[in-house]
Order: sequence, then C-alpha cells, then structure tokens
Amino acid sequence: MIKSSVLPIIVSLLLFSCSTTKQVRDDRKTVDGTWTLNDVGYENNEGDFKAKLFDDASAVCFEGSTWFFRNNNSTGRYTIQPGSLCSGGERNIRWSIIESQGGGQQLQFKYIDEKKNDINGRIGYRLDVVSISPSQMTLKSDVTVDGSPVSVVYKFNR
Repeated sequence: MIKSSVLPIIVSLLLFSCSTTKQVRDDRKTVDGTWTLNDVGYENNEGDFKAKLFDDASAVCFEGSTWFFRNNNSTGRYTIQPGSLCSGGERNIRWSIIESQGGGQQLQFKYIDEKKNDINGRIGYRLDVVSISPSQMTLKSDVTVDGSPVSVVYKFNR
C-alpha cells in the first residue's frame, strides 16, 4: 500500500521540478512576435568598444536589426540589413527564457538551420532579462575587456 502511494508523489515532484514558473511562461508570451533592436550600449566601463556580437557581426550592424520570436515552437530569427560593414541576411535561432542561478531570468538562443538543426552544436548565448513589457525589452550580457567587466545592453522596441 505504501509503495502505490509513493509513486504518484514522486511523479508529481518530478513534473513540478521540471516545469517553468508562471513568470517565465508570461515573459515567453510577451516576447512572442517581432522586435527591433534599436540600441546596443555599454555600461560599467569608459571608452569606445569594438564588439563582435554573438560571433556574428559588429554592434553597429545589429542596431536596427529585426528579431522575430515564435513562442509555440521556440524558434525565431533575426535579420541584419546589408551594408558596407555588415553581412546582411537572416539568422535562424532556437530560443527560450530560463530562470538563472542568480534568481533572475535569461533569454538564451542558439543558431539553427532551415530544418531546425543546431549549427554550432551546444554553443549558444545567454542574455540577462532586465525588463520586458509589451512594447519594450532590455537585455544585458556581461563580458570582460582587458580584464575589466563590461555590460553590453540591448534595447528592443516593437
């Protein structure tokens, strides 16, 4: 009798421990759709920086880029406009929002091909969620430049 009552408890614990929180689910719904990355800025350090973001292109190429996030299958893309400094085109991604170990939330993504297969294996990117609303989203990633911390801040609008 005890064995039969323990199994449902264990199954319930496993299901709840693997499920996402209500906040993560709500934020996924809010992120769903098309965004424009209007500004890439830097915090915590002085000076001018030349950054290659997401092993793809320079920060100036990302300003004005269009990002699309599809909630129902966790895929999306971003599109960089072609220019003298930028190799334009679409980049397909698989994304999710997770709870970070520090208690906040992170948007993570990795590159995929047209058939939704990973391109770079297990390599991906995580950005801290600073704020998300229906019309604005701010993300941040911390990097090190010459031994000093720098935060790259990404500001999106709809």
